[in-house]
Amino acid sequence: MISINDFKKVEIKVGKILKAERIEGTTKLLKLEVDVGEHRQLVAGIAEVYKINELIGKQIIVLTNLQPATIRGIKSEGMLLAADARNGPVLLIPEKEVDVG
Repeated sequence: MISINDFKKVEIKVGKILKAERIEGTTKLLKLEVDVGEHRQLVAGIAEVYKINELIGKQIIVLTNLQPATIRGIKSEGMLLAADARNGPVLLIPEKEVDVG
């Protein structure tokens, strides 16, 4: 359990995927360039479920104040939010298109 004060620390923004590419040597990881009001690079384990061409332009929900991490030598500056479904991750997306940020 976390308190409301802990929750207030979480920064969640709507982002738009501008670019996506496979990370060499992996089957699950993609490197994403996302506009969340500023450009961020994310590493996400969604390559087995989502094709690059269906991701470009898609709006997603991003945790933006997570401490950056280096994954497979690539800096990840946030985390996209997804549900853990039986057939793999399912992106959380806005119901309607909204402004990024």
